[in-house]
Amino acid sequence: MSTNHPAVAPYSALTPDAILDAVESCGYRADGRLSALASYENRVYQVWTEEAGAIVAKFYRPSRWTDAAIHEEHSYALELAEREIPVVAPLVIGGRTLHEHAGFRFALYPRHGGRTPELGEPATLTQLGRFIARIHAVGALRPYRHRPRLDVETYGWTPFRFVLERDFVPADVREAYRSVVEDVLGRVTRCYERAGSVVDIRAHGDCHAGNILWTDDGPHFVDLDDTCSAPAVQDIWLCLSGDRAEMTAQLAAFMQGYRAFNDFDPAELVLIEALRTLRLVNYAGWLARRWDDPAFPCNFPFFNTQRYWQDHILALREQAAALDEPPLELQ
Repeated sequence: MSTNHPAVAPYSALTPDAILDAVESCGYRADGRLSALASYENRVYQVWTEEAGAIVAKFYRPSRWTDAAIHEEHSYALELAEREIPVVAPLVIGGRTLHEHAGFRFALYPRHGGRTPELGEPATLTQLGRFIARIHAVGALRPYRHRPRLDVETYGWTPFRFVLERDFVPADVREAYRSVVEDVLGRVTRCYERAGSVVDIRAHGDCHAGNILWTDDGPHFVDLDDTCSAPAVQDIWLCLSGDRAEMTAQLAAFMQGYRAFNDFDPAELVLIEALRTLRLVNYAGWLARRWDDPAFPCNFPFFNTQRYWQDHILALREQAAALDEPPLELQ
């Protein structure tokens, strides 16, 4: 297993003073209070100010995105907010949303509270369907030019090769890992072929329950950091869970709201297990790419252990069978 990479700390210079100074560089007066919010890819803090109360400061991981890619993320969020779709968009300060201080790029956001939605409730799924349909209608208006495309190469083969090239997989299960990933990615490719010419749109990209804040007024969608070009079903399958019967019922409730505001191509349903598989493969690659960041071994101690790779291989073998199952059907 890969254990000899030098530890680097991309955020070592992001001290509390630097965070407060960055917020104040945008015209706010911080009162000295701040708290870290759950985030590993970036660093996100709630900062209290004298003028606006608590706001959220998001510091982008150095070198991950180009400025152009971040601007596309921000522009999409602002487009949605302008249409009164409840997406938490960055604050526009001095005509800009992306700022820099002490070598860190950052954006400021209004603070929104909320709870995790109950995705097992049909009424919740129907309401989510309405809003995600509206998000997709805006997302289809123009393409991304600087954001990634969710496909087999970018989210499958590329992270797979990284894991192998950096020797993360123990020698005694390396061939089993190689074999199962090559097998499932071949099956994923065939799923895309069966789906035909599905249309990619600007999608949220990571629309799981943790990125939805629910209040009595409904949802607020947060964290467009992984927004990408993807089929619409990418923002749908993450709302489904359980066995086939449960997911079929959940899909029906979701589509009751979705189809009231946007069309949906049923051919995309064959991609649900394909996209789930890509997420599994890419997740391992993401942890491997970030393993030199000291925050990752501390927060993901299960990764890069013999047990992790054995369980990962087993999960992928189970996905191989799921990829051969017929797709969910719309009721």
